[in-house]
Amino acid sequence: MTRMIEGAMAPTFSLPNQDGQIISLGDQSGHLVIVWFFSRAFGSN
Repeated sequence: MTRMIEGAMAPTFSLPNQDGQIISLGDQSGHLVIVWFFSRAFGSN
């Protein structure tokens, strides 16, 4: 897996939102987007 560098452009990806709708990063072009995730939020470690 490639590590991201702060301030670099993120790769295009799609994920479901809280309502189950698929949201693509590419659809947000031209808007300020903050990507926030917890890599182990649902894990036992």
